[in-house]
Amino acid sequence: MKAIVNIYLKEGVLDPQGKAVHHALKALKFDQVNQVRIGKQIVLDLDESDKAVALERVKQMCEELLANTVIEDYEIEIA
Repeated sequence: MKAIVNIYLKEGVLDPQGKAVHHALKALKFDQVNQVRIGKQIVLDLDESDKAVALERVKQMCEELLANTVIEDYEIEIA
C-alpha cells in the first residue's frame, strides 16, 4: 500500500522560497501567477493491508516527524 503525504506551510506563514519563485516567474513574464507556495511530497511504501490502520500510522508519522505541525499542514492519501 502506498501513502502520499503532501506537506505545506500554513496560511499566514511566510514562504520565502515561494516568494523567490514568484519573483522569478514575474521576471520571466509569467504575469498571470498571483502567488506561489512551496511544499513537499513524501511517498511511503507501507507493509499494511488495512487502509484505516495505514492512515492512522501515517498520521502518527506526520505528527511525530514528517511535518512541523506548528507551521505546516499536511494531507494524506492512501493508494
